[in-house]
Amino acid sequence: NRRTFLHNTTKAAGAAILLSQIPRQLFAMDPVFKKIPIGFQTWTVKDKLATDFDGTLKMMADMGYKLTEMCSPKGYEKIGFGPLLKMKTTEMRSIIEDAGLSCPSCHFGFGEFANDTLDERIEFSQQLGLTQMICSTFWLPPKATIKDYEDAADKLNKAGEKIKKAGMQAGFHNHHFEFATVEGQLIYDALMSRFDPDLIKMQFQTQVITLGYKASTYFTKYPGRFISAHLSDWTADKKEVAVGQGIINWKEFFAAAKKGGVKNF
Repeated sequence: NRRTFLHNTTKAAGAAILLSQIPRQLFAMDPVFKKIPIGFQTWTVKDKLATDFDGTLKMMADMGYKLTEMCSPKGYEKIGFGPLLKMKTTEMRSIIEDAGLSCPSCHFGFGEFANDTLDERIEFSQQLGLTQMICSTFWLPPKATIKDYEDAADKLNKAGEKIKKAGMQAGFHNHHFEFATVEGQLIYDALMSRFDPDLIKMQFQTQVITLGYKASTYFTKYPGRFISAHLSDWTADKKEVAVGQGIINWKEFFAAAKKGGVKNF
């Protein structure tokens, strides 16, 4: 049952246990955080979500979460979300809302933003009630050049224009490989220079603190360019811990996030 399954699963359970601590950790640090609706990314509980969609969502809502971010069942079909393809989008939305959650955002594979698939993906997003369509990264090969990243950014800009006209915001989620240096330039900065600030907003993943990069630095450097952030905390020796127990200065983070334009966490 929901009460005990966290203790009986393996790797996914570790992530879920950390998730269960995040609202309490944030609230303990400063009362102002009680005003911020904290969400969870469905990737962290994908194994249980695929077999018990409504029960898992209710469990997460019981922990104190207010938002969820989906992964596109079509784009993530082969990596855990395939079973959800049998569910109608309107049914999925109803179950999410019945659990007491809202779902403003969803991750999509870069291929889902292509010309021949975008219209259908926009329709899915509208039926789900999304306000944000987030590209989960470009997944370019390790030897990709800055031009390769710029060309991919141009394609996402084009998709972002159509998404904007449909009443939603396109976004881009970073992983650690966007914080590599290629041809003397940090890939992340190259993307920020190439993305249209109005069409593509950024979703910052705090895990890059393990590479020495702070979210607050980028929120300040690029004001208004962000829409959301993935929260995780890490020790100095790069071990993941519950938010509030690692090296990230969360008061600094949330103060800078306002300048960055972050809407949901």
